[in-house]
Amino acid sequence: MSDWTWVVPLPVVIPLFSAGLTLALWRRPRVQPIVSVTALVLVLLSSVTLLVLADDGPLVVDVGGWAAPVGINLVADRLSALMLSVSSAVTLCVLLYSLAQGRDDDEESAPVSIYHPTFLVLAAGVANAFLSGDLFNIYVGFEILLAASFVLITLGGTRDRIRAGTIYIVVALLSSVLFLVAIAAVYATTGTVNLAQLALRLPEIDPGTRLTLQVLLLLAFAVKAAVFPLSAWLPDSYPTAPAPVTAVFAGLLTKVGVYAIIRTQTLLFPGGELDDVLMWAALATMLVGILGAVAQDDIKRLLSFTLVSHIGFMLFGIALSSQAGWTAAIYYVVHHITVQTALFLVVGLVERVGGSTSLTRLGGLAKVAPVLAILFFVPAMNLGGIPPLSGFLGKLGLLQAGVDAGTPLAYILVVGSVVTSLLTLYALVKAWNKAFWQTPQDEPRPVHLPFGMVGPTAALIAVGLGLTFAAGPLYAYTERAASALTLRTTYVWAVLPDGLRGEGESADLSEDDQTPPPPADEAGDDS
Repeated sequence: MSDWTWVVPLPVVIPLFSAGLTLALWRRPRVQPIVSVTALVLVLLSSVTLLVLADDGPLVVDVGGWAAPVGINLVADRLSALMLSVSSAVTLCVLLYSLAQGRDDDEESAPVSIYHPTFLVLAAGVANAFLSGDLFNIYVGFEILLAASFVLITLGGTRDRIRAGTIYIVVALLSSVLFLVAIAAVYATTGTVNLAQLALRLPEIDPGTRLTLQVLLLLAFAVKAAVFPLSAWLPDSYPTAPAPVTAVFAGLLTKVGVYAIIRTQTLLFPGGELDDVLMWAALATMLVGILGAVAQDDIKRLLSFTLVSHIGFMLFGIALSSQAGWTAAIYYVVHHITVQTALFLVVGLVERVGGSTSLTRLGGLAKVAPVLAILFFVPAMNLGGIPPLSGFLGKLGLLQAGVDAGTPLAYILVVGSVVTSLLTLYALVKAWNKAFWQTPQDEPRPVHLPFGMVGPTAALIAVGLGLTFAAGPLYAYTERAASALTLRTTYVWAVLPDGLRGEGESADLSEDDQTPPPPADEAGDDS
């Protein structure tokens, strides 16, 4: 057990404690931002620390001193630490952006008494979902996200925001009910919801029952990840929210669903029974999403549809069920979190200068805001997959993994990925030309853009570019993360060092159950 395991709960504990503190300080609006920024800086530092430490093996903390499988545990392995580090950087940049926007708008866009504790609770929910080693605790993380995101999406109380928030909350509640039913079915079948213990028990149950459990969990996560045909709610919900809220939703909330799919598919259901279904869903998500984007005349809705479309790329990598596919999928998730968030922040600046996000009303912004034109162009080209940017590298990894799979369906997905990339590039170039170069209906007036909004946006774009320059080390890290997903014993024995019983006590286990064999697919593995 590492002496650094005390770092594992910090990304959850720090924002939760700070959320309570900012709520208590609701009468001191100047102090709240200091607490929030300090908390997220500490979360980022602790996440990066875990990123380094987890490369030597998973770090496990038993919450409340109750060891798994009786208690709940938090697990920081390569995958969760990487996702946590990227999400922490994104939430910090978005918070700084929103603070500057609030100051410039006299706090109209971000009511500080509500915004700060809610945003911190959201950050804690994301961290809890990434670190949880327990299915029910993942559900708790999702519910924390749901409560916080409903408050954030309705900030301002306009009719459109309330309507969008209602759509979002209804869909989210339905997926949560489905997830809860899946958890109940899993527990009724296996007697546990601990992920490591499930990895040992699920191979022993009836294959038909196991497939039913897999379908239930996939449906619940597919709604949260906006996988077609369960994605119709997203383009109607995100565009109405304030720019920083839309940005953090686009960057993180769907990726929590993608993370849950990766974790459960690799750890609990490694047999690949539903890989063909996932591939068809990936193809439909890519094409339907990007065709919707091409048809849009509003930048926010256009980006919302591209968000749906590019979930298909991640699902493609997962469905390949190979180390190369998982490596590329993880890399692409990291790329997409940073680039998609940056684009939504830039659109917030576009709306500030042009007074609208409608492409028919915008135009000529390059003349009055040339820096803004560059800030939009760089992440747009990155998302479109222009070489040698990280979007191109991630897609190239996915295409190579698909070709290596060599199946007809994989080749269809390769072609679909190329078509989707070209249409993404077309949609984003069209938006850039209309917003920045076409002759506007009314000549835009120069508008001062606060450095506090431009700075975090530029920083996030720089992070996206940094993924290109650091592609070698990062891709190697994601490859090691994918390797650990393939060799499930690394995760299982980190959580349950004493076998099925772990270090906890459970009355329904016999003495013969204490030291089971490794998962069936790894019985002969030395790792």
